Amino acid sequence: MPVLTRLPLISPDRPLRTVAWRGSRRVSQQQFLLDVYELSGRLPEATHALNLCEDRYHFMVAFAAVCLRGQTNLLPPSQAVGIIGEIAVAYPGSYALGDTAAPDLPLRWMDVKDGAADERDVNLALSALSVPSLPADQVAALVFTSGSTGAPQAHAKTWRTLALTAPLAARRFLAAGSPAVNLVATVPPQHMYGLETTVMMALNGNCAAHAGRAFFPADLRAALQQVPAPRVLITTPVHLRACVAAALPFPPLQLVISATAPLDPELAAAAEVALGAPVHEIYGCTEAGSMASRRTVGAGVWTFYPGIRLSREGGVDLVHGRHLPAPVAVPDSLESLGKNRFRLRGRSADLLKLAGKRGSLVELTARLLRIPGVHDAVVFVPDPPAGGEARPAALVVAPGLSGAQILAALEGVVDAVFLPRPLIRLSRLPRNAVGKLPRATLLAELERRRA
Repeated sequence: MPVLTRLPLISPDRPLRTVAWRGSRRVSQQQFLLDVYELSGRLPEATHALNLCEDRYHFMVAFAAVCLRGQTNLLPPSQAVGIIGEIAVAYPGSYALGDTAAPDLPLRWMDVKDGAADERDVNLALSALSVPSLPADQVAALVFTSGSTGAPQAHAKTWRTLALTAPLAARRFLAAGSPAVNLVATVPPQHMYGLETTVMMALNGNCAAHAGRAFFPADLRAALQQVPAPRVLITTPVHLRACVAAALPFPPLQLVISATAPLDPELAAAAEVALGAPVHEIYGCTEAGSMASRRTVGAGVWTFYPGIRLSREGGVDLVHGRHLPAPVAVPDSLESLGKNRFRLRGRSADLLKLAGKRGSLVELTARLLRIPGVHDAVVFVPDPPAGGEARPAALVVAPGLSGAQILAALEGVVDAVFLPRPLIRLSRLPRNAVGKLPRATLLAELERRRA
């Protein structure tokens, strides 16, 4: 198969199709292109741009405009001023695009807003409405890891990788010839998961993305009500847990997709009842993007997307695919089962060895979450004291339970050596926009409570 040197910015066949929803107002592909061309013409000369747009449609326009100028989108793992400042320093000469107040940083700021381009503007040349193509090897984005296991790391994503991954996911979850699907997401577009499943699927598939990012269940229900069926929800285990607890009626859904953290089968089953739709998980990582899926209820194994295969070299699992520039080492241990399937053994950073025994931080956290009255929890391993042994600690949200009651409930299902100490009760966990808990944040919270 020949290697494509250029790929279209957006699927070129239907200029009037809906690519996004601003509330209940549709945005056509033609309007999107007008907005992209208009913004692209205003961008400064630079090599990198921090895309800080919170509105998903604004993000899409900014993302495409930056690519059209031959520049690279910087996608920070957090909107925290400190994180943005660190990235800006690492990429001197970069500027920022956003739709909220500019951060207090010495950084050139470009506002992204509605109404900059008018679809009825007769002065725009007809050629401006043509679908542009981008060099396949252009680095469209630098995506940063969340910092769950250490400092955030940047990973370059070429346009080929992004443009060819989206159809793989679309073919897995959307039946060929089915009506256009409307995507509503609780995850930000700066995260690899959100970028692939909302932005790139809207650009390259038969999908349209809702511009908002709902956080609370009532807001999510309102967003789903603003778009017509068929609807697909892109979310995380944290948001699914909140939806189950809220016990609200939701509009009919075709499918629910979850990622960013392991989904407990019991929660998946409860979510299928609460949302009235099958719940599927995506397996992926920032390094390689999404690559496999499973329906969590009743499925212990994962199935790779078509064209992706697994190999093992020097004790490291590698994934291969036409869309990837080279084989990518995944941060997890995968057990190949043949026929494009595998079992996830776990992440090396998740494994815990104490007193000759082995445990899993994911499983310990799941045990905590199954205790009645525990609303949220995480078990992690702080840095060990000098000459000492690393031991698990826990942060727990359980308003009606004492620490002693929580530990007593754990004692019956967890080996004593793995009981988390300290176990600290909080009113809420310091989760980021995708529900993850960066290690630096956990350590800071633990230190603050110990002080």
